[in-house]
Amino acid sequence: MSNAGIILVAGNSTRFKTGTNKSLEKINDRSVLSYSFRVFLNHPKIDEVLIVSRKEDFDTIRETIKEEEIIKPVKIVLGGKTRQESVYNSLKETESDIVLIHDGARPVIKAEYIDLCLSKIKEYKGVVVGVKSKDTIKIVNEKDEIVTSTDRSLTWNAQTPQCFDKELLLSLHEKYRDDFVTDDAMLLEKEGYPVKMVSGDYSNIKITTYDDFLDVKKYLKEK
Repeated sequence: MSNAGIILVAGNSTRFKTGTNKSLEKINDRSVLSYSFRVFLNHPKIDEVLIVSRKEDFDTIRETIKEEEIIKPVKIVLGGKTRQESVYNSLKETESDIVLIHDGARPVIKAEYIDLCLSKIKEYKGVVVGVKSKDTIKIVNEKDEIVTSTDRSLTWNAQTPQCFDKELLLSLHEKYRDDFVTDDAMLLEKEGYPVKMVSGDYSNIKITTYDDFLDVKKYLKEK
């Protein structure tokens, strides 16, 4: 079985509010992207790495790639208007059996997340790294009135990487192209496939706002 790491950096970073691609911001003289790229590149079970990007960032990403010793195939893939389109574009560009999809804005990825995903994908068609919710989640209606409260012991915050059987995921992307989903696990949920949650870390923060960036920057500097 061959495994591909897919790193998504094609977003518009709207909530980052700097007018720049948050995944290309620098921490310790390295781009945010380079942290996760290095982990996938050096992992012995990853056979190729795909970086999904906006066209205008291709040159900057090529420079990031050059900073590393390239020991396996690396490809830059043109992203789409949405996360969904970006993942779909990448799935069409790989022949690997298994794909691990990761947010480029999560630089605190650990190699053991990849190991966990690949160990469980033998039993499941989808595996998601996440952490158990610290807070009680409230479900509200369109008026922001609480409808129900969830059982905190049963709720998780989904993170990445998320690992899938490539052919199945590709077929579901094609089937549900007109449906809006915020992560790929939702496509398997639509078809009734069980998706396994595995424990990551609360440090595996996704940089969404500039405050997130400052938190991650502090964490990585201290580390």
